[in-house]
Amino acid sequence: MKKLIAVLAGALAFAAVASAQPRAIGIRAGYGGELSYQHALGTNFIEADLGFFVGNGLHLNATYDFVFAAANIFDFYIGPGFQIGAYNAKTDTGSAMRFNIGLVAQLGVEAQIPSVPINISLDWRPTIVSIGGPYWAGVALGIRYRF
Repeated sequence: MKKLIAVLAGALAFAAVASAQPRAIGIRAGYGGELSYQHALGTNFIEADLGFFVGNGLHLNATYDFVFAAANIFDFYIGPGFQIGAYNAKTDTGSAMRFNIGLVAQLGVEAQIPSVPINISLDWRPTIVSIGGPYWAGVALGIRYRF
């Protein structure tokens, strides 16, 4: 009985902590599209995006974003991260699958609409690909549902 009570108390505590963490899921659209997930950590947040380049590949980005200014419904953020991806590259003999790994930075503004559980962001994400590709930078518009 004591073990059952301990397990139930632990499960309830875990559920309370998990529900207290704001999350958001949605899309980012720029050069291609991305499925986007955000998880708040205090005033900052982690963002993970699975992206699809137009016609030739996919990538996974993860950033840790610091919210450095908040003005009414707007949050301004900046953060470092990484990218790993695969894409189809043209070669002299046709095409070949290439992989890349790189460092990213993210700078943006996000509006959290108080009356509905939606946030809208506009950000710039320069990427320095260290293995398998060139420098890349992109601006994207994000729309996410908060839960």
